[in-house]
Amino acid sequence: MTSSSLTSRPQRTRKHSALTIGAAVLSLTLLAGCSTGPSGGSGTSSTPSGAATTESTDSTAQFPRTVEHVYGTTEIPEQPERVATVSWVNQDVALSLGVVPVGMAAVEFGGNAGQSTDWFDAALQEHGGTAPEKYSEADGIDFEAIAALEPDVILAAYSGITQEDYDKLSDIAPVVAYPKDAPAFGTSWQDSTRLIGQALGKDAEAEAVVQDVEEQVAQAAQEHPALKDTTFLYGTIDPAAADQISLYTKVDNRPKFLESLGMTEAPVMAEQDAQGQFFITWSPERADELESDVFISWAADASVGETIAADPLLGSIPAVANDSLLLQTDQQETLSVSAASPLSIPWALENVLPEIAETAEAAEEASSSQQ
Repeated sequence: MTSSSLTSRPQRTRKHSALTIGAAVLSLTLLAGCSTGPSGGSGTSSTPSGAATTESTDSTAQFPRTVEHVYGTTEIPEQPERVATVSWVNQDVALSLGVVPVGMAAVEFGGNAGQSTDWFDAALQEHGGTAPEKYSEADGIDFEAIAALEPDVILAAYSGITQEDYDKLSDIAPVVAYPKDAPAFGTSWQDSTRLIGQALGKDAEAEAVVQDVEEQVAQAAQEHPALKDTTFLYGTIDPAAADQISLYTKVDNRPKFLESLGMTEAPVMAEQDAQGQFFITWSPERADELESDVFISWAADASVGETIAADPLLGSIPAVANDSLLLQTDQQETLSVSAASPLSIPWALENVLPEIAETAEAAEEASSSQQ
């Protein structure tokens, strides 16, 4: 593990491989319905050994069906076979439900050598099928690449697509945008799973996946009691940036993940009016007001931590001064929480949670020693 705090933390061994995690989620999906519908990819299906076939459609799924979202409603005439996705998360959700997308956005932050993620690749290996075509979103949605795949539906349940994006995508295929009661990039992984499950005719499978992952989170929280009621701030501290301090709000998946583990958003953040934004900026001159037990941030390399600690303003952040800053430097670890999904969360519980728990434990010990 390449993440580090201001003090050196030992590397940890992973108790379970990403393949094991992917297998668990996919096995649950297969148990939720005797068949899971089309598997996408090349248009053919492949099933893990011992699992039910995925070649037939879900006999309980009723089509056409209508899905509501921020831009109105979308009618999906029949159970989709060719699924394309945009943004983060959506490809993970589809695969967790047993559907391999024909196309997905290339993972350009936190991705592996194949512009994918280890948790997606492990689940795909377990499920079988052809890896999705990938298109870059570095300059926005690649409408031509998506159109060339001739999808039956385009999933954008977690995204920030605009009305213009939605209209252009709708000229290609029915589009599932983010929920009307969620801000851009603010859809929880649970809501993304249920919304995509509805669109794919896999409502029961979606509920089963949500329940399973939530149970894994609850179990992990029990295994790390120091997390309970530990106050946190999750953001970025970048001495070289114009906005040196940014803080993620409750809209963002990162604070949601920590709260699901029993941690508590620091009161100073709860007092802010974020107006539906997933982050706010904070003046370095007020850095000493950022009271929390721990502060989680990320940086290009661990040496940034020394720069932060030496800065007269940034170093006054209480968690920095108390050696309770967790500075993550592994982009894929950061992505697993920021793009939280049914596939990434189990991976994060194995690969990211231990260092969060260790930071919380150290903060608890430091607080006790000062009393």
